[in-house]
Amino acid sequence: MNRGRLRQVHVAVAGGFGSLIMGSVNVWPSYTSEYYSSNTTTPLSAPMTKGEEALLGSLPSLGAMIGTAIAGFLINRFGRRNGGVILSLPYVLTWAIIGVSTSMKLILASRFFAGIAGGGFLVLTPIFISEVAEDSIRGGLASVAVLLYCLGTFISYMAGWFLTYKYIIWIQLLLSAMGTLLIFLVVESPVYLLKNNRDEEARESMAKFRGVEVTSPVVIKEMTRIRNQLMPAVEMISITDTDPKAEEAEKQKLNLEEAMPEVQKMSAIKLLFVSPSSRRGFVVVSTVISMQVFMGIVPVQVYSKTVFTETDPAHTDLYSVIFSILQFFGTLVTTLIADKAGRKILLISSSFLVCISMAGLGVLLQMNSGPAWLIICLIMVYCFSFMTGAGSMPYVLLAEMFITEVQSLASMIIIEWVWFLNFLIIAIFPFLVSLLGIYGVFYIFSIVSLLNAIFSIFFVPETKGLSNEQIQDVLRSRKKH
Repeated sequence: MNRGRLRQVHVAVAGGFGSLIMGSVNVWPSYTSEYYSSNTTTPLSAPMTKGEEALLGSLPSLGAMIGTAIAGFLINRFGRRNGGVILSLPYVLTWAIIGVSTSMKLILASRFFAGIAGGGFLVLTPIFISEVAEDSIRGGLASVAVLLYCLGTFISYMAGWFLTYKYIIWIQLLLSAMGTLLIFLVVESPVYLLKNNRDEEARESMAKFRGVEVTSPVVIKEMTRIRNQLMPAVEMISITDTDPKAEEAEKQKLNLEEAMPEVQKMSAIKLLFVSPSSRRGFVVVSTVISMQVFMGIVPVQVYSKTVFTETDPAHTDLYSVIFSILQFFGTLVTTLIADKAGRKILLISSSFLVCISMAGLGVLLQMNSGPAWLIICLIMVYCFSFMTGAGSMPYVLLAEMFITEVQSLASMIIIEWVWFLNFLIIAIFPFLVSLLGIYGVFYIFSIVSLLNAIFSIFFVPETKGLSNEQIQDVLRSRKKH
């Protein structure tokens, strides 16, 4: 692997590290709440109440909605690297406060700050990857954030299983500091530099990400492509090949350092909904990511703990760790084969497997028959199947469906929508169980999974190995590719 690709991997890992820490943040209350609530073991000035326990788990999601909303401003104002550093600091602050505080109010506030960072990184990472990744490895790099989120949950479960409270905090603080260092060391995005008229730095950045000299034809071609994407009028027509005149202009600029004439820009919000390709991409990504939420991974995680406890109370922690391991390896499979197998086949096969496993769980629970181990196995099959496609591919599509000018806005809107849907499904899940029974809810998850597979067959374009210009052509022509 050449240096250019290593730098691209560095971006994916640095952005994904924010998701790793968020995975740890989300799992941490599962083994800390009992410790905080106890009259004898709590390190707090007073035992945690039920209301505080609910806030301990939910405040990161509220913070994430704020982080998602401000991430676009931060990374456009300060850059992808510096914006990422700013977003990583709340993680460090969170674990530093938890490590020294005995006040529940301060700990709750720190959990809110952690959510801000998590929401921000969920916007930053796909944008950064879309701007620097080569077409041939873009899918794998875009899957890294989900992979590291799963690794974060695994690390947190293992830490809770084997380590004491203080050691867990220091490990989390160390990981947060590592995340800040990783994002600080990345090369700034050439797209950000070019948008801010830092042309020479943009060419140097692109040369580093491609592992070539700044005068290389590869850099000239890439810079021409970015300039085309930054001109809204160009996006509205079909582009399949680099314009020779534009490429020649880039060569002239490289040699003479002449200022390029400014082009009047269309606003991102207008371009998102006026441009046929951007509009269709927005509908496709919003649909698959919405159905992903209603395939039920969050409620199943909650319910699985109850099943594990009722089936084998002595090994509940072990089953939770296995659950997180399967999530990790399911996403690892996606990361390794996304650029070989393609996006559609992973989405479709994953959704069908989730449909079957959810239907099987529904039948077993409705009939109240079958061994408990079979129910546990079906939950594990569901978990692995979900992560091999339906759980990760929507975020890959988010990183590659949009042109540069609308990528930030589209990502912010869609991720904000995801946080709202996650809040909604957690809120209505108990009422659905009361109304339909747990088996009825699993049937709903099964139906949504089937609909996701059908939608993917007919409406999701295959983007494997395509350049952004080619993807826009496919979206405009409504080809399934």
